[in-house]
Amino acid sequence: MKKLKFTKDEGTAFYKELNESLDKYFTETAQPRTGNATMYFKIVLYFSLDILFYILMMKSDTAFEFYLYYLLMGLSVLLTAFNISHDAAHGVAVKSKYWNKILFSISFNLQGNNAYVWGKNHNESHHLYTNIEGSDIDVLNNPLLRMTETQPLKWYHRYQFLYAPFLSLLYSLNWFFMRETLMLFKYTSRTIQVKIPPLEVVKLIVYKLAYLTYMIVLPILLLPFGTATVIMAFILNHFMVSIIFTSVLGVSHLSDYVIHPLPDQDGKLDMSWPSLQMKTSVDYNASSVFFNWTLGGFNAHALHHLLPNISHVHYLKILPMFKEIAAKHGVVYMDMPYSEAYKSYMRFLYKMGRQQHLDIAVYES
Repeated sequence: MKKLKFTKDEGTAFYKELNESLDKYFTETAQPRTGNATMYFKIVLYFSLDILFYILMMKSDTAFEFYLYYLLMGLSVLLTAFNISHDAAHGVAVKSKYWNKILFSISFNLQGNNAYVWGKNHNESHHLYTNIEGSDIDVLNNPLLRMTETQPLKWYHRYQFLYAPFLSLLYSLNWFFMRETLMLFKYTSRTIQVKIPPLEVVKLIVYKLAYLTYMIVLPILLLPFGTATVIMAFILNHFMVSIIFTSVLGVSHLSDYVIHPLPDQDGKLDMSWPSLQMKTSVDYNASSVFFNWTLGGFNAHALHHLLPNISHVHYLKILPMFKEIAAKHGVVYMDMPYSEAYKSYMRFLYKMGRQQHLDIAVYES
C-alpha cells in the first residue's frame, strides 16, 4: 500500500472545529461516543433474530417455510453486519475494547468471511485513502468493470452500466469462495496485495468450513427437502445479500459526483484528509430514522468516514452540527435522496465505460 501525504486546506479548519464541537457536545450530554442503550438493544435484537430464524429454518415442515426462514436469517445476518459488526470493527459498538473485538469476530467470521483481513484493511486502507487507486483496498482492478481513469478502456465497458447490476448478484459468493481464498495465493482483484498471517489463514479455512456446515450440510442431513433445495436456498440467499449490500454501499463511493484523486510523484495529494473524505463520499437520506436504524448509519457515509470513532446511534443528533460547520467553512457535503444517489452510480458506470476521463457532475444542495 502506498502511503500518502496530505495538504492543508479549508477541510483542515472544518475538521478541527467539528471535533471541538463534538467534544463539547459529548461532554455536555455526558454520553460516550460508543453505543448507548439503543445499541445494546440492537445487539440483543439482531443476534436473537439470527438464532431464531435459524431454529425456525431447521424446524421447517415445508419447502416454502424453509426458503422463507433461510432468507429471513440471511437478511438478519446482513443487518447484524451493518449495525453491529461495522461499529465493533471501529471499536465503538460498546465501551469495552475486548467486547468490541468479540462482537466483530463472532458476527463476521460466522458469515464465513475473515474478520482480521476485512477489519485491518478497512480501517488502515479504505478509511485513510478513500478512492485512491493503489492505496485504497476497495478500489478494484476488475477487467469487466472500469472504475478509475487509469484503468484501460475496453470496447465492452460501454455496456457495463447494463451488465454491472447482474454481476453484483455474485458479489457475496465471490467474497466467500474467491476473494479471500485467492489472497492466500497472493492474488487479488484489488489494487493492493494483502498478506494474511498464518493463524488467520487457519481461522479463514475453519470458519468457511463451519459456515458451509450449518448453512448447507446440516440442512441436507437433517431436513427432508433434498440437496437441490438447500443449494438453491444458499444461492438465493447470497443473491439477496449481494443486491442489498452493493445497493447500500456501491452508491457511496461509485458516483459521478465523487473523485478518484491521484497523488503527485512524491506521494502528495493536493487536499487535506477531511476534504478527501467529503469529496469521495455521497450520503443519502442522512437524516432518515429508518435508514439509520436498518443500515447502521451506512447511508451517512461521509459523516462516518470523518468520525469512525463515533457510533452510528449518535449520527442523527450530530448531523445538524456536521452540516452547519461544513457550510461555514465552504466544504461541500453531498446528501441526496437514495434515488438520486443510485442514478449517479449508474451515470458513473455509463461515463466510465465511454469516457477516458470522467466528467464529474456538480453537486447542488
